[in-house]
Amino acid sequence: MYDRVTKKIVIDPYRGGDDIGNTATNLIEKDFNLEVSQYIYNRLKELGIPVSITRNDDTTLDLDSRINKIKSFYGTGNDVIVISNALTSGGEGAEIVYALRNSNALAQKIANELEKTGQNVSKYYQRRLPSNTALDYNQLIRDTANNETLIIYYGNTDNTEDLNNIINNPEELGEAVVIALLDYLNLDYTPTDDGNYYKVVAGDTIFMGNNEQYYKKY
Repeated sequence: MYDRVTKKIVIDPYRGGDDIGNTATNLIEKDFNLEVSQYIYNRLKELGIPVSITRNDDTTLDLDSRINKIKSFYGTGNDVIVISNALTSGGEGAEIVYALRNSNALAQKIANELEKTGQNVSKYYQRRLPSNTALDYNQLIRDTANNETLIIYYGNTDNTEDLNNIINNPEELGEAVVIALLDYLNLDYTPTDDGNYYKVVAGDTIFMGNNEQYYKKY
């Protein structure tokens, strides 16, 4: 769909198989991670963007295998964006962790789009390894250099508001990431084939200034 795409993207559904992750009533993290990841993957593929996914089913992947698989798709260049999708607990709101080697530009765009879905975003930030502050804390980020790697924690399984958004809006959350990625890559946004998302234009009652925004139809 796009004549020239300068980046390749790897989508990583964290957890899987024996590693179920955080749980709550009617929610298992590994299943949500896969659902939102498959949505993002399918949308990007539909748009003609080079994209791969680390697991497409309930496969167990230890961290080293996950990292090796990420690097196997497009290599370790800075023309690769890695998005790892996860949940957390013990807090409130979504969090986005980005690499020490990268700017906050993509993380900020993802945070902004997630907020438009109604999901609270706690922060986007970098985290350093205490024993060596020149390195990233998270091994997935640290060992996928020089890729632009981010981990999105969509919310907390033990927070009622977060949980409701996670359970009820996985596609909307996934679409928010797609919109952010396209904006970051300077590519025009194309709504889903089913027309569930549209671009806000002047005259709409929810139009805000000159900023282009996208909302789900109800």
